[in-house]
Amino acid sequence: MSAPRHPSRTKPGVETKRTLCATCDVSCNVVTEVKKGRVVRVRSSDNPIFRDNICMKGIVAPKAFAHPNRLMHPLKRVGERGSGKWEQVSWDEAMTDIAARLQAIIDRDGPEAWAVSTSQWNTATDHGLGRRLMNHLGSPNWISGVALCAGNTAAINRMTYGWFPFADFPNTNCIVLIGHNPRRNSWVPVYNQIRRAQARGAKLIVLDPRKSSNAELADVWLPLRAGTDTAMLFGWLKVIFDEGLYDKDFVENWTVGFDELRARVDEFPLDRVAKITGCDPEEIRKAARIYATHGPAVIPWTPITDMQRNSTSGIRLQSILRSVCGYVDVPGGEALQGFHPHVIPESKIEAHEMLSEEQKAKQLGSDTHPAFTYRGQAGLLEHTKRVWGYEYTNQVTGCFMANPSATFRAMAGEGRYPVKAFFSLGNNTLLSFANMPLILKGMMNQDLIVVHEQFMTPTAQLADYVLPGDSWLERPWLHDSFGWSSMVRPSQKSMEPLGECESTFSVWKRLATAMGRGDIIPWDTLEDFYDYRLEPSGMSWAEFSESYEIYFGPLEFRKYEKTGFATPSGKVELKSSILEGLGFDPLPYFRDDPPPNPEYPLMMFTGVREDEFFQTGQRHVPELRARKPEPNLFVSPGTAKAQGIAEGDWAEVINPTGSAAMQVLVKDAMPDGLVRIPHGWWKPEMKQGAGHLSGALAHADAQLCPDDEDFLDREQGVPHLKGIPCRIERLDAPPEGAQ
Repeated sequence: MSAPRHPSRTKPGVETKRTLCATCDVSCNVVTEVKKGRVVRVRSSDNPIFRDNICMKGIVAPKAFAHPNRLMHPLKRVGERGSGKWEQVSWDEAMTDIAARLQAIIDRDGPEAWAVSTSQWNTATDHGLGRRLMNHLGSPNWISGVALCAGNTAAINRMTYGWFPFADFPNTNCIVLIGHNPRRNSWVPVYNQIRRAQARGAKLIVLDPRKSSNAELADVWLPLRAGTDTAMLFGWLKVIFDEGLYDKDFVENWTVGFDELRARVDEFPLDRVAKITGCDPEEIRKAARIYATHGPAVIPWTPITDMQRNSTSGIRLQSILRSVCGYVDVPGGEALQGFHPHVIPESKIEAHEMLSEEQKAKQLGSDTHPAFTYRGQAGLLEHTKRVWGYEYTNQVTGCFMANPSATFRAMAGEGRYPVKAFFSLGNNTLLSFANMPLILKGMMNQDLIVVHEQFMTPTAQLADYVLPGDSWLERPWLHDSFGWSSMVRPSQKSMEPLGECESTFSVWKRLATAMGRGDIIPWDTLEDFYDYRLEPSGMSWAEFSESYEIYFGPLEFRKYEKTGFATPSGKVELKSSILEGLGFDPLPYFRDDPPPNPEYPLMMFTGVREDEFFQTGQRHVPELRARKPEPNLFVSPGTAKAQGIAEGDWAEVINPTGSAAMQVLVKDAMPDGLVRIPHGWWKPEMKQGAGHLSGALAHADAQLCPDDEDFLDREQGVPHLKGIPCRIERLDAPPEGAQ
């Protein structure tokens, strides 16, 4: 299944490189064209497997990274925190001082007083080295945006069948999108695969409060109320069980807890599900029947179910549906691929065994919301090693991490011990998690903040040191699907980094060395490190990157017939022994919304990504801002009329956590009573520093996202972002900086 390197079209005087676009989290195979040492163009791959997998964010990347405001040199804060006063320093000077100050904090408060927030979706070349250094030094408090986006899903999937499955789009007969809407400029490969599947006859079912572009093309569209995914999936199981549409042989031989699950499912007759979700019971029945009878089917990962009050149960129900219908580890279903057998995985690099049990027990949030922490995953260790070869299997980088909200409370002086040193790498932390006011308070309470970034983000504006980060055009990358699948791809370095920009590998290498622990990261260069990871394959990085565009392990299905599943029972756990051991309900359940508050009569759906931007990035790119100059809230015509607002007005979205100003767009596709707002807005052109933060204090959705217990998933502690009470008030004039 591996694909050797495909020849590229060439032009005189133009060198081409086969590269993975890391502008977003999909990592499309693309080609860069290089003239005189600089990338002048990014275009679609010449390989038919990857052709047309490109979007506007990748195309504009050369210009975006050449922006005059890009950070080019290490900066040291010389005024008050957030004053905007900096001096340029050398890398050696910066890292020497950072190491000394970090060591002093560790000596005073313990290694757990050091927290790191990053995302390898953004930094790419970390490869677990940050966690490796933290584990050796004794800090368990690594957090990431994957706590509410894929990483948490992986951790919960593993509780059911021991691995996070990967959808087999090319061979499936039915695709279910839960709030997910891949488009031509967002999740492009998935969009293309869905269209190809539909062209050969596959069914498409879409669950989404709005009539999305995929909903318009679906065989069934279920316009469920925001945040009711879990109830809907109970309804599907009710139909499938009552009508005997499940895989009885698989259930009998490879699952545990079926009778208990069925009794729980019986609590959700379709009239109850219809009342909760707002959907027609016959349409619910129709969708469930299609899923169960048109298989093999897939429910691709979606960031929507990840971010709800009932996330753990919703994710569990997805995994249970796959299982009882016989779609796990079969062609056209959900493949359990494991690690590539010839590439050392990040899970081994991270060296979790170096962190003592005493320090693991200090991990923030593990006492209250343990699902993806060391405590929550401990019951899977020996079974994971039995099936997948590594005790500490970390998929999508989201297993064994601290809870973000608990970490921010500790940073703010409200935790069970203090966190006084905070590092943020490729992660605009202030805007990337719930309860931005708490994060801001925590950052202002730190003794040391280090940020590794490409631009002066709101988070960087509060740092002690800002270190310039390289771009995906300027570094090689060994992409191993973040441990999700056995698919490995190389990305060739296209040009030398601008200025003094350096990789995440370099940051950790420099820090380890400055702290007198260079032995922890013994490789001299990123290429040396890749040579080490590829040793089992018998190839060097240079040979690998010249030979392959995609490198698969041998594909094999129904592996559980030889090894069992990587769970304590060795079977699919419909009733989770792990959750039961942690003191939670071992069966999925549904929590109703808190009682309505008449001051906040509308519901808000936040965390929405826009095609022009990835997370909080790209607002500095003129071509992209011209398409989306302002943050827009979406409401239905009925809601707009009832609220006294019209298209083009500015309005403030308000709830008890905070407020944010957005420009109104009225859309027929929106249901009444729902306000949909985008994620991660700030304006790089606006005034920097505390009190301003480049417009983040005016527009960021994180100011509206609560993280109190009513709005947290019990098992994981992830925030509920899909159905938050709010109100909107029309503004008499546009806010400062509006275009």
